Amino acid sequence: MFASLSDRLTSTFKNLRGKGRLSEDDIDQTVREIRLALLDADVALPVVRQFTKQVKARCLDVEVSRALNPAQQVVKIVNEELIAILGGDTRRLRFAKQPPTVLMLAGLQGAGKTTLAGKLSRYLKDAGHSPLLVAADLQRPNAVDQLQVVGERAGVPVFAPQPGNGVGDPVQVAKASIEQADRALNDIVIIDTAGRLAIDAELMEQLRDIRDAVTPDETLLVVDAMIGQDAVSTAATFNDEVGFDGVVLTKLDGDARGGAALSVVGVTGKPIMFASVGEGVTDFETFHPDRMASRILDMGDVLSLIEQAEKAFDEEQAARMAGKVERGEDFTLNDFLEQMQAVKKMGSLTKLLGMLPGMGEMKDQLDSLDDREMDRVSAIIQSMTPAERADPKILNGSRRSRIAGGAGVEVQNVNQLVDRFAEAQKMMKSMRQGKGGGLPGMPNMPGLGGSKKSRGKAAKGSKSRKRRSGNPAKRAQQELASANKAQSDGADLDSLELPAEFKDLLGPKG
Repeated sequence: MFASLSDRLTSTFKNLRGKGRLSEDDIDQTVREIRLALLDADVALPVVRQFTKQVKARCLDVEVSRALNPAQQVVKIVNEELIAILGGDTRRLRFAKQPPTVLMLAGLQGAGKTTLAGKLSRYLKDAGHSPLLVAADLQRPNAVDQLQVVGERAGVPVFAPQPGNGVGDPVQVAKASIEQADRALNDIVIIDTAGRLAIDAELMEQLRDIRDAVTPDETLLVVDAMIGQDAVSTAATFNDEVGFDGVVLTKLDGDARGGAALSVVGVTGKPIMFASVGEGVTDFETFHPDRMASRILDMGDVLSLIEQAEKAFDEEQAARMAGKVERGEDFTLNDFLEQMQAVKKMGSLTKLLGMLPGMGEMKDQLDSLDDREMDRVSAIIQSMTPAERADPKILNGSRRSRIAGGAGVEVQNVNQLVDRFAEAQKMMKSMRQGKGGGLPGMPNMPGLGGSKKSRGKAAKGSKSRKRRSGNPAKRAQQELASANKAQSDGADLDSLELPAEFKDLLGPKG
């Protein structure tokens, strides 16, 4: 979503590199470019004015003018101000002291409330809670049916005593849901309310009635991040008429310019708490202002990447793989398939690589990535027999032809996979430490050396290259230095040709 803004800001900062000092003209030009970038991203004008005012005031400070690298100081200032307009600290849900915690969702029709209700319920379920979805949108056709489908996908029960389609009282449904949660021991109630195509008095009155009936612990406004300035005016009106505690942005994975996310906090003073980042029921995450600012400035979001990896990779699976590497066992195609499926759980490769710092400059390469390639590779491996997966060396021409037919690909694709896998096996073998407890190709380095055999060869070569002095005193010094070095390398002192008097100096063996 923030691709255009990120590109503009990154380009602006590039112009500052290499300058030992920033003049006032440099700062004015930089602030002007930042202002244009924010306006182009559809950020609300009052927010743009406040943002650029703060940035300029801080850039003109002595701290920047005296900095050794003023360009980095400007990036730091812009990053901190972005975090501020995005809400500052991460805002978490407030849970009731006495369950159930009641969450009421509000917003216009089309913002994605019902789908988001399912994602939020799944998010809370994965966090160890027992949520209950409540169908209180009785106006929109098939809204109740849609929530039941969404609840089934999320694995969360749905309370829907009224059929909807214009039939039923949403206030009574909301009241009854609290009693149902008490009976079923649900500790969280998520009420999906009705929306309208535009704000009207009837909608606001109904929301106020539900709010007064159940006294929600959190009222969350669902905002479509794709609608730009309209999202800001909608949020302001809801805040004045009904009131809400936090914002949930939907469609944050879209291609809009991102002005809603950067404006809604500044206009309403209410934090963004969650974001929907895809179509899947698990494509939902806590909104972290600092991480989002880091993404906008192409500084990456490694923390979110680590969190996704922790969810996708099973601890037992990771321990098993580490054990195989430690024991020197072969990395099989079954292991390869297992790792690839875990990566796929984390999301698209484009999205994952985009979380790494500096990837904004490789946007074209990222856009060209085809996630379907992972599906093709999975199909090829799954078309193999267990024996073939364990030992790809037995794959002759007829076997490869059979596998290609089963996977619906060409034999060339099977050959490419086998070749790439052979390279992966070599890489895994190179990661294993030799008996010397180190990395291959680095002999004579304590803790990093190869096997004793390689150390022996290196020692022999160095001995043959270094001439022994004819001077008895110098020769004795050389022998003593060699003995000390061999002792630190773990060599056997008895194998060294030392004069008896120097062997005595080394002390008893052991």
